Amino acid sequence: MSRAGSLSLARGNSGRRRGVRATIGRYFARFDEGEVIRWAFRGLLIGAVGVLAMDLHDLIKARRPATVSPAGITSPILPPAVDTRDGEGGSATVDPRDQVLVDEDRLRRPISFTLKPGGILAAEGFVDVGAAARFAAEIAVRGEYVRAVLLNSPGGSLDDAIAIARQIRARGLATAVVDGAFCASSCPLMLAGGVTRSVGVKSAVGVHQFYAVGEMPAEPAQAMSDAQATTARISRHLDEMGVDPALWLHALDTPPRALYYLSMDEMRGFGLATDTGPIAAK
Repeated sequence: MSRAGSLSLARGNSGRRRGVRATIGRYFARFDEGEVIRWAFRGLLIGAVGVLAMDLHDLIKARRPATVSPAGITSPILPPAVDTRDGEGGSATVDPRDQVLVDEDRLRRPISFTLKPGGILAAEGFVDVGAAARFAAEIAVRGEYVRAVLLNSPGGSLDDAIAIARQIRARGLATAVVDGAFCASSCPLMLAGGVTRSVGVKSAVGVHQFYAVGEMPAEPAQAMSDAQATTARISRHLDEMGVDPALWLHALDTPPRALYYLSMDEMRGFGLATDTGPIAAK
């Protein structure tokens, strides 16, 4: 291409660029300058909200509770005893773990109900969602033979534990935790359902704070409201079963990954254990 042609092409491109700039200029001239600035600010704000939303999503994912096992339990089956000693040398709570004989694999499984000789219905395992329905079905079939429910459970679903306790009371059955057995978390709420309640001196009965397992953490205000409602529900249940609701104060003081193991004197004082003598496991 000749030099003259190149110059002509350059002038043409320059002219087109000036034309584009003039068109853009005329377009923005239609808008008030303040309005343009406001729209620019809105764009920046939308971008900032988007970044915050992504950060919040990541934060919520990081705060989600670990997925529970099918049985709903994370280790340990026998949590450590909460230390109630104060700075002035107070005594620690009892720790009966060394006298408990547990098959951890069995206790991690959903609770099962097995009718044993003497009208003893052994309830062993984790109280999963749906346990109360299975208990009702078992009682519907074998209820005429059952006189007592033998508990060996690390707890679990609050709704199901309370429902089982009410079925036990409605049937007029006794409950028991024999020597070597374990009854914790929501399990003492089932124990409370018995018209009589016996606890072996070499067993372990413990309580701790309840906590919700869900997909997303609740807002602080909602979490506080839920906790208060749950505490009221448990206290009402214990009172209806003839057990002093003050027992649950020990649960409120105890983190979920620990247990407050109740002494025999405490269980008798609260009315959780009655003086009817132990029910022997067959």
